Amino acid sequence: MRQDIKKIRNLLKEYAKLKQEIRTFNQVSSPVLSVAPSHSGGNGVETSLINYVDLSYQLKEVDDALNSIHNPQYQFILHDYVIEKRFTRNEACERLSVSTSKFNYMKNCALELFRVAYSELKC
Repeated sequence: MRQDIKKIRNLLKEYAKLKQEIRTFNQVSSPVLSVAPSHSGGNGVETSLINYVDLSYQLKEVDDALNSIHNPQYQFILHDYVIEKRFTRNEACERLSVSTSKFNYMKNCALELFRVAYSELKC
């Protein structure tokens, strides 16, 4: 597997983890700001909010790149197979009515399209 394709797969796997972290963060009650001095030497609320904004921005970049891909088969491969891991390779091949080698070719094409879209957004 080409190195750049491997990096994109890892980015999409990380994307799934980031989405879960954002969901977890959203389930935590809103921070309460206090005027009382803190002995920790830092502002935990501010740090949490900065991390949240950073995660949200990273997710938006990936979402925008994913949304720029209009081929429904490629969307299925990227979202349901790579990110969400809803299907095994055999199940995905069955759903798309393709052979394993054709599926691997399509997966690499989808990952390459995503790489180009994501790179363009990062500039």
